[in-house]
Amino acid sequence: MTSPTPDLVELDLPELEHLLQESGYDAFHARQLYRWIHRRGITDFHQMTNLSKELRGELMAGFRVGRPTVVSDQVSTDGTRKFVFELADQRRIESVFIPDTPANTFCLSTQVGCAMKCGFCLTGKMGIIRNLTAGEIAGQVRVLVRELHMLQSRFNIVLMGMGEPLHNYDAVMKALRILADEHGLAVNPRRVTLSTVGVLPALERLATEPLMPNLAISLHATTEDMRDQLVPINRKYGLKELLDACRRFPVKRRERITFEYVMLKDVNDSDEDARRLVRLLHGIKAKVNLLPLNEAAGIPYERPSDARVNRFAQIVAERGLTVSVRKSRGRDIRAACGQLITESTRQKSPGQRLATLMHVS
Repeated sequence: MTSPTPDLVELDLPELEHLLQESGYDAFHARQLYRWIHRRGITDFHQMTNLSKELRGELMAGFRVGRPTVVSDQVSTDGTRKFVFELADQRRIESVFIPDTPANTFCLSTQVGCAMKCGFCLTGKMGIIRNLTAGEIAGQVRVLVRELHMLQSRFNIVLMGMGEPLHNYDAVMKALRILADEHGLAVNPRRVTLSTVGVLPALERLATEPLMPNLAISLHATTEDMRDQLVPINRKYGLKELLDACRRFPVKRRERITFEYVMLKDVNDSDEDARRLVRLLHGIKAKVNLLPLNEAAGIPYERPSDARVNRFAQIVAERGLTVSVRKSRGRDIRAACGQLITESTRQKSPGQRLATLMHVS
């Protein structure tokens, strides 16, 4: 999967300090190297001019600095940009830049494919191919800030691209530590949102982390039977267990857990669903984000009417919950929620081949 030459992007700062100290160098050299890699995005040791020639020579002899390669950059009519990245093993992933939402936002992938098999999501039809490494997750940001000339700009990150973040827990959390480090891009965890369908052991582990991103729960149903159908992991970790875990989750003052709810015509969009949703979230510091389905070939559901979406939102709001309706961005370039699916002809899984065959541009 990876080159035999060790890749420095996979090390957080304490690991990099330890590596250099073992070779007889002071810790401050590790901080210099970290800034070159993670803040400036430099991969060529020759360009790291404040490092000694001796150190640069040792680094060139034994290490590399990898980064995802941009193979496609599509721009939507609404300004959204979808980047297809190729990794060292020729696998491909997608990341999305969404401007003015109201902040600039990077939507990152955490896996090649996804194992969750949600019934309304194209990515789930790929199946899981492999987890991304911490360096590959953080590397998407390093490349995006340079491609978009945003090194001096503020941005948010949502872990809502390809994959289930909590299914790749250790790499995701290490990537967030790499991104948060003050010697790198210094991304405040409060500007990061992790979206999960509810992998309960990992969610409970997340509750103990010192570095805590915002939490978004992909709910999508108000009964156990319907969630079993739409989100198959519910058969293992049920709706009641998930919501009980959310009640225990440490939410800071003035913060809330976001509950994402993809709306499917005549499936989960009734007035009674709206009332049940409010009852389910009782006792949780919650806000609701409604996502009218982004239709795609191979997805056996339809998007509700705007009137139905508005009525659902009205019922939720009248009962005291904060609710918003997400505007789909990048639908014309298949960059919207649930539409990410790589179409490389190399090394496709059976699920990926099937999903590609079902897809119509």
